[in-house]
Amino acid sequence: MLSVLGRASVSKVTLPLGRALIKTGLTPDAMTVIGTVATIAAAVTLYPMGHLFVGTLVIWLFVMFDMLDGAMARARGGGTKFGAVLDSTCDRLADGAIFAGLGWWCLVEKPHQWLFVATMICLVTSQVISYAKARAEASGLNGDGGLIERPDRLVIVLVGAGLTGIGLPWAIHIAMWLLAVGSIITVFQRMWSVYKSPGATDLQPIATPSAGGATQGEDGSES
Repeated sequence: MLSVLGRASVSKVTLPLGRALIKTGLTPDAMTVIGTVATIAAAVTLYPMGHLFVGTLVIWLFVMFDMLDGAMARARGGGTKFGAVLDSTCDRLADGAIFAGLGWWCLVEKPHQWLFVATMICLVTSQVISYAKARAEASGLNGDGGLIERPDRLVIVLVGAGLTGIGLPWAIHIAMWLLAVGSIITVFQRMWSVYKSPGATDLQPIATPSAGGATQGEDGSES
């Protein structure tokens, strides 16, 4: 949702920064890796220690790198296929680290079993939402859209954690359950989008054994 509504306005700010960073010799891929490593480090150290506000500020700072790598790619005339895969992979790692760090805090620092459940739902669905789109596109289908996309997910979880860190303990509970429910809805929305794509329900040829004896499953993987 936010990725659609705010993309144009954000680009006006990030594009000049992207041009400036390209001139320093940094590459978009390097920016992606720097932002991801720093985000993971902050999430798995500051959140488990209970530093929710500081952790949120640090993570938010480096999450902004995810916007800058795209701006840098546009500034130099385009990105690469490897860069796109790297960016998507790093996004999954960063999201997983954020929810894992909060999950550890839920169990150890501030025992909240039901909050941990919501956090794990968010962790799993964040990966599934992205995978559904990627797998659909690889099959020539449409897996876009849905209630919760990555920018929405980051805003909700970081605002909830940040407010809890400054003394509003109920904020993280509201944020995580709101995100959990919204993410489950998004999974179904994306699967419905895939199902309604042209050719999605066409019969595929029956798999035949390959030279090595393996067969291709319906998802394209070897079985």
